[in-house]
Amino acid sequence: MSWGTELWDQFDNLDKHTQWGIDFLERYSKFVKERLDIEQTYAKQLRNLVKKYCPKRSKEEEPRFTTCLSFYSVMNELNDYAGQREVVAEEMAHKVYGELMKYSQDLKAERKHHLQEGRKAQQHLDQCWKLMDNSKRKFERECKEAEKSQITYDRLDNDINATKSEVEKAKAQFYLRTHMADESKNEYAAQLQNFNAEQWKHFNNAIPHIFKNLQDMDERRTVKLGETYRSFAEAERRVIPIVSKCLEGMVSAAKAVDMRRDSVIVVESFKSGFEPPADFPFEDFSQNLSRTGSDGTISNTPKGDRDRDRDGAPGSRTDPKHPMSRTKNKLWLFGKKPKAPSLEDFSHLPPEQRRKRLQQRIDELSKELQKEIDQRDALNKMKDVYEKNPQMGDPTSLQPKISETICNMEKLRSEIHKNETWLSEVEGKQSSRGDRRHSADNHHHTPQGRESPEGSYTDDTSQEHHAPQQQQRTSPPKPGQPNPDLHEFDDEFDDDDPLPVIGHCKALYSFDGQNEGTLVMAEDEVLYIIEEDKGDGWTRARKQGGEEGYVPTSYVEITMEKNSKGAVTYI
Repeated sequence: MSWGTELWDQFDNLDKHTQWGIDFLERYSKFVKERLDIEQTYAKQLRNLVKKYCPKRSKEEEPRFTTCLSFYSVMNELNDYAGQREVVAEEMAHKVYGELMKYSQDLKAERKHHLQEGRKAQQHLDQCWKLMDNSKRKFERECKEAEKSQITYDRLDNDINATKSEVEKAKAQFYLRTHMADESKNEYAAQLQNFNAEQWKHFNNAIPHIFKNLQDMDERRTVKLGETYRSFAEAERRVIPIVSKCLEGMVSAAKAVDMRRDSVIVVESFKSGFEPPADFPFEDFSQNLSRTGSDGTISNTPKGDRDRDRDGAPGSRTDPKHPMSRTKNKLWLFGKKPKAPSLEDFSHLPPEQRRKRLQQRIDELSKELQKEIDQRDALNKMKDVYEKNPQMGDPTSLQPKISETICNMEKLRSEIHKNETWLSEVEGKQSSRGDRRHSADNHHHTPQGRESPEGSYTDDTSQEHHAPQQQQRTSPPKPGQPNPDLHEFDDEFDDDDPLPVIGHCKALYSFDGQNEGTLVMAEDEVLYIIEEDKGDGWTRARKQGGEEGYVPTSYVEITMEKNSKGAVTYI
């Protein structure tokens, strides 16, 4: 339905309607602007929330519990979710709000142009109507004047007293007025015809054309609003897949919470490596009292202590080597652990924690050393290229950097060696405690409850001393430098039934075997392997003469039998 044919006389109402349409479009633009401001504020607040609850931590302070890791995963997903809210705001700002503001300006300019054309057409028609109306009024005046002159001429012509000159003058005036009336009539007729033609053009050509343009403009505004409504929804729909992934990530983080793993981490984090305190010995202060055989006093000494007294064991005072005496200063279970200053060798930490920290530092230093080695190799290659192609650069200019890299490598190697020495010391002490604990277990456990090296249980008492304890052995010392902290081994080599041979080895260095449980070997000597290295740096071997003991794994070249379990060659 066309506005030009149906609303030809509603110019003012169409003016108001098109203005209302632009006002509505700007109102919707304002709504979109406030919505994207909300999205931006929401995203900013989410990011600030994530930043607040995910503070920067050093690598050592980073928590390892699954609850913490899952929480940080949730925070990361929430941060990504905030990013998607920013994407929504950006889409609305560019594809909705920006388009609407630009279109609103264009729409105002177009409306103004069409209304100006309509007003010009109306002004032209009004001007034609004024010309026609003026000619009509003039024609009317001239006709009235002509009638008056006719009446005067007729009166004087019939008056016998009127002179001839008066009659002739009245007659001339009558003819003049009649001629002027005829001219006014012709002018009025021409103006009327012109006005009618202009009016037809106005209402059949100009106004329909202008109204059609206004109708097209208003319909385009309507279509544009519909498109922006869709763009408004599409901005939200586009991020739904990524938002869904963020929510799925949060659900996955929730599923990753593992109570057992957290419990293991608690043990690994706080395990000191100390042994629980042993029982207090009975201190008998009544031994110096003289008693007669007829004295009926019953001794309150426990039976076990009386037996030890009869066997000659000291019972009147505490053994300074008793485990309780060694650990009395480490009973932090119900008290506050004393704080110690941080030392370079981590000696202020419990043994297990110290071992972990030293191993961690060795790993970090090894990575740094590898970087320096790679840098040195790269500089040497570049130096070779410069020497072969002098135009590419001066090879001597790289020498200071190469020297600095080599110096850094030496420092790192020194640090690694120092930390490895401390680590060997810690592992040696831990294996020593393992020896004592294992010895105590062998003495107190019943024959039906003996534990095998693999952690299983056996009833065969003859196999009790065949398997070495993993905690007994320490890390191997460097060639020519036996470890002074090596502790004695249990007597595991007295059984008549020897262990089967699973391989053989060749000594790369000589080993003096000064500590109990170790085996003396000469360089290039061939030995039989009867037990593999359990990861503590010691291998159990047997000489051709039948003597058994432990040798440092790094001192020998091992070849395992193919049919033996875990056959592999170590160098």
